[in-house]
Amino acid sequence: MTEDTMGVGASKAAGEEGRRLLILVFILLSTFCEISSANFRAREKQIIDEIIGPANYDKRIRPAGANDTGPAIVHINLMIRNVQTISDVKMEYSIQITFREQWIDQRLTFDNIGGRIQYLTLTETDMVWMPDLFFRNEKEGHFHKIILPNLYIRIYPDGGVLYSIRISLTLSCPMNLKLFPLDRQQCQLLMASYGWTTEDLVFLWKDVDPVQVTKNLHLPRFTLEKFITDYCNSKTNTGEYSCLRVDLVFKREFSYYLIQYYIPCCMLVIVSWVSFWLDQNAVPARVSLGVTTLLTMSTQTSSINSTLPPVSYTKAIDVWTGVCLTFVFGALLEFALVNYASRSDKHREKMKEKFDEQKKQWEAEHAAALQTAMQAQTEDGHTFAMPASPPRPRRLMDLLIAKTRPLVSRNGGMGSENVHPCEIHLQPSRMSRCRTWLAKFPTRSKRIDVISRITFPLVFAFFNMAYWSTYLFTEDEEGNPK
Repeated sequence: MTEDTMGVGASKAAGEEGRRLLILVFILLSTFCEISSANFRAREKQIIDEIIGPANYDKRIRPAGANDTGPAIVHINLMIRNVQTISDVKMEYSIQITFREQWIDQRLTFDNIGGRIQYLTLTETDMVWMPDLFFRNEKEGHFHKIILPNLYIRIYPDGGVLYSIRISLTLSCPMNLKLFPLDRQQCQLLMASYGWTTEDLVFLWKDVDPVQVTKNLHLPRFTLEKFITDYCNSKTNTGEYSCLRVDLVFKREFSYYLIQYYIPCCMLVIVSWVSFWLDQNAVPARVSLGVTTLLTMSTQTSSINSTLPPVSYTKAIDVWTGVCLTFVFGALLEFALVNYASRSDKHREKMKEKFDEQKKQWEAEHAAALQTAMQAQTEDGHTFAMPASPPRPRRLMDLLIAKTRPLVSRNGGMGSENVHPCEIHLQPSRMSRCRTWLAKFPTRSKRIDVISRITFPLVFAFFNMAYWSTYLFTEDEEGNPK
């Protein structure tokens, strides 16, 4: 038992010594790593002080080109993070981008300690030479400094420099609104050198993905269809300057304008046609309906124009609102014509009634005179020649029938009493059918209303066909140029 106990105690002691040894090794390794890391950070600081120290580096001097000759080459690429607004009135758009520049500066080469230092990072732009790039069509712009300035500079062992910064810009965008709201707008982003000519500095697009767009980019009322990169070097009195250009093609979302503009205008035009179905004597109802729709249409037109800049040409929406306003105004004028025709019909009816009364009075006087003469003849037993009474006025239809009687009878005699008019059976023409249909409505005012019920919708339908076929075809042509 004593020997066994002693063996167990010896094994426990050996285990404790092993654990202590492992702990000691771990502490030594940690201390070595901390010392190595501290030395590594110190080495980075030493490298930065060496390559950009005042004695070795002058940021006022531009880097040399290839083989220490020629202009410095700066490669540009950017990422579109967001497009906040596109203003039709101010003709500008606001955009947020991540802007990157890359160039080689042989003065900034350093030893990477066997690949352990991939690059050095700086957060101050005033420590190295920077290209003097500016945005030519910029109106406003600002950097982002929350929580810290959103920029960095990376210096690579071979002297490569990467500059990245987040910027928000408001840029001018001249627009052509002839096809509004069925249009596409091409807005530009222009970047150029301000002081260095092409003999000293040249901007080039990055070979792979020069422009990137964030996923799920949402634009109010627009869709970014595509972007095109190009060059736009400019020559002035002081020399030629390098310039890069990005063309952003935005397509306007039509659904918003269909709901807000086109459908309400179409409904107002249709509502103005309701007056054609109201009674011609309902003057207050028809006048109030016509004036209300006209004022509403005018207000709608004014609200549309208030969201657009005053331009010297006619826009597609101007054609639509102008024609709709013309239809509404035409419906109001139609009632004025109906009212005039109604009063004319009433005047004609009064004249006809007056003529009929005069006719009855004449017939009564003629009958009384004839009866008096017959009585006098009976009393005296003599026959007197009655003076011829004035001829009875015949109607126009009687004259027409008399003129259309045949001159030759069936028996070949002239002026025979047994003459029968010639009967010719012809197919009634379309015009005669229309006249027959209109003859169902006794008054001219009613006929004007009936004709308007058909004419106005047909003309408006033809206008819609011409409008949409013209502007949609023009939109396709401009969106897909040859």
